[in-house]
Amino acid sequence: MTDSDGTPHQGKAAPGGEPEYADRVYRSVPGVISGVFLLAVAAWLIGDAVVTGAGKTPYVALAAVPVFAFPVIAYTLRPVVRASGDRLVVRNPWRTIIAPWASVDALRAGYSVELLAGGRKYQVWAVPVSLRQRKRATRAQSRGNAEHASRTGLGLGLAARTNPVVQGSSDPTRAWSDQVTDVLQEMAERNARRPEAAGPVTVRWCWWVIVPTLVGLVALISVIAA
Repeated sequence: MTDSDGTPHQGKAAPGGEPEYADRVYRSVPGVISGVFLLAVAAWLIGDAVVTGAGKTPYVALAAVPVFAFPVIAYTLRPVVRASGDRLVVRNPWRTIIAPWASVDALRAGYSVELLAGGRKYQVWAVPVSLRQRKRATRAQSRGNAEHASRTGLGLGLAARTNPVVQGSSDPTRAWSDQVTDVLQEMAERNARRPEAAGPVTVRWCWWVIVPTLVGLVALISVIAA
């Protein structure tokens, strides 16, 4: 967990004398907001269909609840990245990847953030890439902005104010996804040699999302076809 400003809580000292920190947690705030909004709108529409609908409409609406709600939860509320001193946990819509730091080959941000671990590649859904933020950071770092900064005193802080700043980032003017990727890559390199960070990559499927979605889909098809 982190403070509201993104700073990890400092805990008790580790056996080696260095302070231990709680997990660093990264997730897309716009994704969470959009997920809550979609669920609220769906609840209103489905509730209205159940109360005022005629014929099969109420039953179709009820059968559609898991088909819509669980995928929305999976893609907006569920994705998160947790980084501790021992491992990286990437929670994607349908599965969770647990990668001890020794198994992490690299993290990179192109058009999406990718985790390379255990000889495989995994998408990191919780850290979406924003091309707009990248362009904004590039403009702030351009020579024109540097000349403007010399007159106004803004400096490269312009990008830091318009792009979210990640605690521990060496360059807060970069896009949020690039900062997160750099911080995680640095943690992988720093912790890979720790004995506690050894082990294979583990992948767990999120059955509590998959099963209700499939059951709801079968029920929806059955109600429509009846």
